[in-house]
Amino acid sequence: MLKKMKTLIRAKDTCVLATSKDNQPHCSLMSYITDDACSRIYIMSLKDTMKYRNLKTNGSVSILIDTRDEGDKQRSGHSQILALTIKGFFEEIIDITAKEEITRRLLSRHPSLSPLAARPDSEVFAIRIQSLELLEGVFEAKFALMDQ
Repeated sequence: MLKKMKTLIRAKDTCVLATSKDNQPHCSLMSYITDDACSRIYIMSLKDTMKYRNLKTNGSVSILIDTRDEGDKQRSGHSQILALTIKGFFEEIIDITAKEEITRRLLSRHPSLSPLAARPDSEVFAIRIQSLELLEGVFEAKFALMDQ
């Protein structure tokens, strides 16, 4: 099942990132890439955003990746919507070379992020995946812990 979960993470490139501060949740639609092991998700943001301030205060996050954009097939009954909930933890990327490589990869997959990347107040960060829960349809749920 973990293989199916990782396949979904790799196949998609947008997610909903949920952060919180002082018990106040905040959701953001984000573009992302993953590392080869699918143990980290990389995202770019401006530093002066609610999501980034929340991450710096409370590094625990939830991410939703789903297949609802494949709606025509699903409405006709050919497949079910998959919804993957990821629990993870914010990690700053300190190594400049690693940050440059991740930025290059992000821009390769998401060229529309170029204006964001060009800003001096932009930041690339990682979410280290801790656990995953895949919901297939309404009732079928599978849970997996990531190897640390």
